[in-house]
Amino acid sequence: MKNKSGFTLIELLVVISIIGILAAVSLISFATAQRQARDSQRKSDLKQYSTALESFANATGGLYPSRSVPTTISSSNLCTDLAFSSCPLDPKDPTNVYRYVSDGTGSGNKNATKYVLWAKLESATNYWVICSSGKTGPSPINGWTDPSSGTCPI
Repeated sequence: MKNKSGFTLIELLVVISIIGILAAVSLISFATAQRQARDSQRKSDLKQYSTALESFANATGGLYPSRSVPTTISSSNLCTDLAFSSCPLDPKDPTNVYRYVSDGTGSGNKNATKYVLWAKLESATNYWVICSSGKTGPSPINGWTDPSSGTCPI
């Protein structure tokens, strides 16, 4: 009598399918973690803009740069006004821009008393908003429209 050792075809298929399932679950978890990390970067960038705006206001008697219509931060020279050497951009898609609006008149004047910053989040269906009033958080999920002045939407 010979004793044959080894795995049967069924055993090999079961092990391969278990490895495949584990690989799929880990890829899904990894993609979710990446989205959350990019959203954290977006929130951090907005906080950096907010801090720079507060420093700007401290130097200009409490007034912020005026942008009377919602504008993209990188294309509105706001980075220059805030003395950034380069604008922080979205970590995944530079066309998914950070936006800014204030209650001042015109563009580039130093006469605004409040502002709103926001960016679209990737792992949620809403935007992250930072207001000059100190409020920070997600925008209302339903019915979001760009703020038309520096009035905080949250």
